[in-house]
Amino acid sequence: MSGLAVGQVVADKRYLVTRDTLVRYAGASGDFNPIHYRDDVAASVGLPGVLAHGMLTMGTAVQPVVEWLEGSGDDAGVLGWVSGYQVRFTRPVVVDPVVGAEIAVTATIARLDEAEGTARVDLTVTYADKTVLGKAQVVVTLA
Repeated sequence: MSGLAVGQVVADKRYLVTRDTLVRYAGASGDFNPIHYRDDVAASVGLPGVLAHGMLTMGTAVQPVVEWLEGSGDDAGVLGWVSGYQVRFTRPVVVDPVVGAEIAVTATIARLDEAEGTARVDLTVTYADKTVLGKAQVVVTLA
């Protein structure tokens, strides 16, 4: 746990989600709901446009924590692993057919538990300057 402090930002990343990303995710997950690829269907059910899959957003949001735990350069090696993860979906990510959607993720150490060897990492996840995941918390077990 040395080197970690509550309030420390361990990752700050941006990810571009495109319509191609949605097609690939649909194929991998088996979620072919047309609101994730057809503008007309999304509009017919009152949505502002084609939406990213919730689980794709959730998976994208935890990615910088995974990358931090893997380390890089001089820090290469496994620092730990994700042992728990929860989010609350608060807003959809609308994926523009031309420019896509940029998801911003900031991961901050919120709690350290020396006895358990764990840390809680809180995620701030935004799209178009609005939070899309609430109470996004990752529990990591430190190696």
